[in-house]
Amino acid sequence: MSIVVFNPDKVDDVDFGDHMRHPAADEPANNMWLSDTEPPAVDAVALRRERLTKLRQWMKKADYGAVLLFDPYNQRYATGSRNMFGYFLRNSTRYFFVPVEGPIILFEYPQSYHVSTKLDTVDEARPSKLVWSSVSGKDNETAGPFAAEIADLMREHAPGNRKIGLDRCSHLQALALEKQGLDVRDCQGEILAVRAVKTPEEIKCLQISMTGAEAAVAAVRDAIKPGITENELFAVMYHEVIRQGGEFIETRLLTSGQRTNPWFSEASGRRVRPGELVALDTDTIGCFGYYSDFSRTFRCGPGKPSPYQKALYRMSHDQVQHNIGIIKPGMSFREIAEKAWKIPERFIDQRYTSVMHGVGMHGETPFIAHAMDFATYGREGTIEPGMVVSVESYIGEKGGREGVKLEDELLVTENGPQLISRFPYEDELLGTEV
Repeated sequence: MSIVVFNPDKVDDVDFGDHMRHPAADEPANNMWLSDTEPPAVDAVALRRERLTKLRQWMKKADYGAVLLFDPYNQRYATGSRNMFGYFLRNSTRYFFVPVEGPIILFEYPQSYHVSTKLDTVDEARPSKLVWSSVSGKDNETAGPFAAEIADLMREHAPGNRKIGLDRCSHLQALALEKQGLDVRDCQGEILAVRAVKTPEEIKCLQISMTGAEAAVAAVRDAIKPGITENELFAVMYHEVIRQGGEFIETRLLTSGQRTNPWFSEASGRRVRPGELVALDTDTIGCFGYYSDFSRTFRCGPGKPSPYQKALYRMSHDQVQHNIGIIKPGMSFREIAEKAWKIPERFIDQRYTSVMHGVGMHGETPFIAHAMDFATYGREGTIEPGMVVSVESYIGEKGGREGVKLEDELLVTENGPQLISRFPYEDELLGTEV
């Protein structure tokens, strides 16, 4: 795999205050402003071809005749197609029939076929049998015709094979498919495993997506001042994500002062006060639908940070840096959990939910739990080159005044981790300012 790698300590090629220039861009595109939804640094045809090839290789090995994709993320992975993404996250009524060999058929929302039929990965578009089910409540009436059509396609394009994978749908559709004689399997976990190791073009998408997220965080950092609300800061961030060609933000994790402790409160109308911390998580869907996931904590001036704020920040920084440092290809998830930074006792109760997690089109496989949580949340597996992970930290004690959230995203290579997120840390909070 050919992967572009850069020095994470060298950021003089990046203007964190405006549009991002990125060293992954093709010549002469190093001078390109990365504000396009589909920047030319990415070979979109190769991106679609490589992902579909991986998916079909798995299908053949697992003896699937076809998969039926309802999840918009899996649809995009298999074909590059997106349509009213947020709507279909909620309504599982748009679906793709992907046989191990043969034409890919899209069952689409009426009158919107043109959105996807221009793609080389979509051979045919038909009206969805389920598109009105979510508004009429008549799933029991649509499930039969839906299943009959899919069964016909299986007989035509996967003769002799009754095994079909479904990533998500209602139980009524699954039962109707079984009634047609098909062997229905839940394939969501298997598809996520296929997606875990990224192709070279996916790596480019993740790198370029990150530039937009970093520009958005830079805009937030510049906008922090006494009296501004959390919602106003979140609006600054969202505006810049869209301006950079991104698509949406999955969460509203931007808080200030006492609302930074515990973590996972969402942005509100609270006004930021002088001397308080402001913490955020990006959780951004950017270039070609690829996720950017890093966190930073800032301080609203004037004045200097308190010793307590600096102590929290240093611990969080130490946790992230230690856990990045232990990553090596071939390590088991359990080994990473056991070697992870030891959280001081008074911060354990409010620890982040994972040591690190996968990144692709959203937060993905692998999910690596803390050693103390491994029996409950942990999964066995191995870190492989080509995986992209975000290393997490939250440091805040129960009843504490504030907390610090830090996180970095990185690519696992044969030689170890390489940072994708390069946004600087706060020298005044680390105590390293000159």
